[in-house]
Amino acid sequence: MGMELTQSTSMRQEMRLTPRMIQSMEILQLPLMALEERIEQELQNNPVLELRDPEDDGTEVPDTTEDQTKENTEAEQPMVVKDNDDSSEDFDRLEKISEYLDNEEFRTNSGFNHRAANQDGERDKKLDAMNNTAARSGTLIDHLLGQWAFVDTTPQLKIAGEAIINNIGSDGYLHLSLETIRTDSKTPLTLEDLEIALKLVQDLEPAGVGARNVRECLLLQLNALEQEGDEDHDYSLERKIVSDHLKDLELNRYPQIAKKLGTSIEEIQKAVRGLRRLHPHPGKLIGSEDAPAITPDARIYLDEDTGQYEIAMTHDPAMNLYISGTYRRMLQQRTADKKTREFLNNNVRNARWLLDSIEQRKGTILRVIRVVVDAQRDFFDKGPEFLRPLPMIQVADQLGIHVATVSRAVHDKWIQTPRGVFPLRRFFSGGTTSSEGEDMSWDAVKEKLKTIIDNEDRLNPLNDDDIVKKFAGQGIELARRTVAKYRKVLNIASARQRRAF
Repeated sequence: MGMELTQSTSMRQEMRLTPRMIQSMEILQLPLMALEERIEQELQNNPVLELRDPEDDGTEVPDTTEDQTKENTEAEQPMVVKDNDDSSEDFDRLEKISEYLDNEEFRTNSGFNHRAANQDGERDKKLDAMNNTAARSGTLIDHLLGQWAFVDTTPQLKIAGEAIINNIGSDGYLHLSLETIRTDSKTPLTLEDLEIALKLVQDLEPAGVGARNVRECLLLQLNALEQEGDEDHDYSLERKIVSDHLKDLELNRYPQIAKKLGTSIEEIQKAVRGLRRLHPHPGKLIGSEDAPAITPDARIYLDEDTGQYEIAMTHDPAMNLYISGTYRRMLQQRTADKKTREFLNNNVRNARWLLDSIEQRKGTILRVIRVVVDAQRDFFDKGPEFLRPLPMIQVADQLGIHVATVSRAVHDKWIQTPRGVFPLRRFFSGGTTSSEGEDMSWDAVKEKLKTIIDNEDRLNPLNDDDIVKKFAGQGIELARRTVAKYRKVLNIASARQRRAF
């Protein structure tokens, strides 16, 4: 069998993403904070990209080669002090040099920009911002180890206590058994030492830490309250409820608890109000991370004159970005060598791509928000119950863009509205249609579910079948399992657990 090498031609269509297209998609998908980090990184890596001081008047140094050449020539002239005049020319040149230094930024080898420091004691704004940033709170383990260092006990128990503390979860619970801790420990430990050390660890703050289940956690907190010396209150009833009737309490079985303990429902309710002061996850009281600050990309407001909702971009991270006129003039003068010109050309091109991508991101987000505002007018006028279904593919067809572009545009973006601050993605969802032909999103259905339950009779709460009938009365047909699913999503308890006595 012979083999033959031949040449042939064929035609085919294929899509190739250019680096510029890839960068535009990446920039579009970035949330605002991540975009600012990306810009900061570009400022460090690209010498031709500069950031204008926001306190400046916003005017860039004129990009005229002649003026710059004249300015540089004057700045480089030797100082000549004449005895026969008032040296006004020299002072004028000094003033021009001072202005030149104030308007130019010098780049060090580390890649960071440093403005020439004024001799009047001007503070570093970036340093001030860092100094004013709140320090990160310590972890729960750090907090416990700090207290454990002052516990007076034997060296062996010290080691056992540290082993226990290092295995306490962020919720404050000890999820591993003492036997497992003993087995995993590199230092020989006995179960007796671990049990004694655990009692000492459970005396640390916050109360309830080191517990192995909810019952033990609540009992530890009740012990702490008793030790605080509240002599006017007897915690025996609370202790009995937690010790023996925690499951009944979870299922809201107040009559059964009262019958078993031989007391009234009113006394049980009073004891439960006392138990509500306790924290089922004490570890979360220490070292909890602060929620990240949300910076909306846009603000939606009602124009009182036109009666229309308008959109304003709240923050433009590229507003003070510009390409250095100094480097542009170097390219125009053609005085640099080939490698330098190639280096500058590449960086200028990359800087322009970045600026164009940021501007395109802004325009795309603005167009998408415009469609949202027009489609969700009832939401802004009347509230969440009037949120309408808005599939992304519908928005993509309306704007003449790909649905993936819409998805990237709404990813992790937030908007400020008269109804509050919401993720942009919330306005894109499926839904159902009422008997009157009104479109309603699933989020609107959830809001109606919350409204129905908020207005129910707590002495006789609605079960899921009753809620289905309530929806049917409003012309909305839902299955019972749908109501149960949304109730669980909203962390709404069952009818038995919602009942008041």
